[in-house]
Amino acid sequence: MSIPLVDLKAQQAEIDLEVRAGLDEVFANTAFIGGPAVARFEAAYAAATDVAHVVGVANGTDALELALRAVGVTAGGEVILPANTFIATAEAVSRLGAVPVLVDVDPLHLLVEPEAVRAALTPRTQAIVPVHLFGQVAPVEALLKLAADAGVPLVEDAAQSQGAKRNGRFAGSFGLASGTSFYPGKNLGAAGDAGAVTTNDADVARTVRVLAAHGSAHKYDHELIGMNSRLDTVQAVVLEAKLKRLAGWNDRRRAAAAYYGELLDGVDGVLAPESDEGNEDVWHLYVVQVEDRDRVLQALNDAGIGAGIHYPTPVHLTGAYAHLGLGVGAFPVAEAAAGRILSLPMFPHLTRDQQERVVEVLTAHVARPDLSESRGSS
Repeated sequence: MSIPLVDLKAQQAEIDLEVRAGLDEVFANTAFIGGPAVARFEAAYAAATDVAHVVGVANGTDALELALRAVGVTAGGEVILPANTFIATAEAVSRLGAVPVLVDVDPLHLLVEPEAVRAALTPRTQAIVPVHLFGQVAPVEALLKLAADAGVPLVEDAAQSQGAKRNGRFAGSFGLASGTSFYPGKNLGAAGDAGAVTTNDADVARTVRVLAAHGSAHKYDHELIGMNSRLDTVQAVVLEAKLKRLAGWNDRRRAAAAYYGELLDGVDGVLAPESDEGNEDVWHLYVVQVEDRDRVLQALNDAGIGAGIHYPTPVHLTGAYAHLGLGVGAFPVAEAAAGRILSLPMFPHLTRDQQERVVEVLTAHVARPDLSESRGSS
């Protein structure tokens, strides 16, 4: 049985006819840039995530950069973010000439640790960026208080959390702005690169829209130095179709995560993820922790199971950020987790038979030490 990490073909089969009809409309009307499909999707995504404004952009990295710039981050300013995130979070900061200030995470959820954020705040801090990793929602209440006390904005990295909630509110609706990615493998994925900024602030939304269109609200009237980062109309057609199914697909992910939890309950040597109190996670990734991870990963792959690692190297240990001067030992929780984390297949159309096969192979190859102590230590 071959089991992919993500099955996009099953999603595409559900939306194929609807997408083809939408593309026919786009090509018939030659509405390739900023067509009606873009406006429809932005409105629909705003309604689906309970925010006032959505601005579609070219990709998730641009979304974060534009959001940070729109809330006032400038060259030389500091932006606090977790060490264990995809490098795009840090890139968005660096592309502004600002300084990414990395902090450690909690050992169970691997989400940014509020006390670490508190310790990293300085007079140069211009923003705090929690990452809603793996489809979870970071502890935003504590972070919002820290941001308010410091007089800086909270900008969410919601690239992995479309549809996730914390205490009844959607990811992407807590901060002054949020950037999300619609990379194909996301819970809400396009057929290529795409992203969006969400915000409840009309001024932030306008600034993002102007910046993303060469600094222009009206053709040839350039009020800011901007960039070219627009949501492609073809991608909007795909996203509009998938958005109608997102809630149902997320429910399937939750059911799959619950079944993994049942199958892994009591299995020595596997630390299964748990939702934080108040969270309704959407399980973009189902990440367990095991010892001798690389050997276990190879065994799964050899058995035809598409497991992976998200992410093998914390930001501070990449070559791109060696200049920060933060070596091994700077963030012990993130570093330890990077050697143990293992992403199991997770997608809405995952079957129980497939999950049982994944766990069968996993349990046959894991080392046997009890990892329960990892829940309370680094």
